[in-house]
Amino acid sequence: MSVPTIEFFWDAASPYTYLASTQIEALAERTGARLAWRPFLLGKVFEATGNRMPAAVPAKGKHLFADLRRWATHYGVPLTMPRVFPVNSLLALRAGLVAAEAGQDAAFAKAVMRAYWGEGRDISQAEEVAAVAQSLGLDPPTLLARAGEPSVKERLRANTEEAVRRGAFGAPSFFVGEALFWGNDRLVLLEEFLRGRLAA
Repeated sequence: MSVPTIEFFWDAASPYTYLASTQIEALAERTGARLAWRPFLLGKVFEATGNRMPAAVPAKGKHLFADLRRWATHYGVPLTMPRVFPVNSLLALRAGLVAAEAGQDAAFAKAVMRAYWGEGRDISQAEEVAAVAQSLGLDPPTLLARAGEPSVKERLRANTEEAVRRGAFGAPSFFVGEALFWGNDRLVLLEEFLRGRLAA
């Protein structure tokens, strides 16, 4: 019997992606699934699909941070409103691809999202991305240099285009094969699907 893979398309700029990142590993362990962390650029997904971030919709934005606080309390994880919001996460996402080369894909993704949403740090700044890398034992100058290389930029672009081609329109997006589960609040449905209790 093949082991299912959860492809987790993440962007650190998304608060609901941060929340999901604190739960997805335990979900994968409970269901016996593999987990693949795949950074993608949410802004480009929005452009391609016509979607918008919740904060850009006044009726949603009015309730967004109360909703985030409730989820953070439910999960028992820290939440701090970042000084810079929305944030340009491009460097952090490219750095995530470089960290993956050292087997630190999950650790980097979780650390950079926690830096932004848990501690309110401006992850658009190279020094903050470098600090995350340093905390994981990665070499910051090497990581930042690699993050600027054309091949890394192309990999992020390819991840983003692939996600859109497969139907993604927001973040977090989880794929199991071609079955898409979108949003932190769909984790329960993702788990039921992996346990064979829901059809695609």
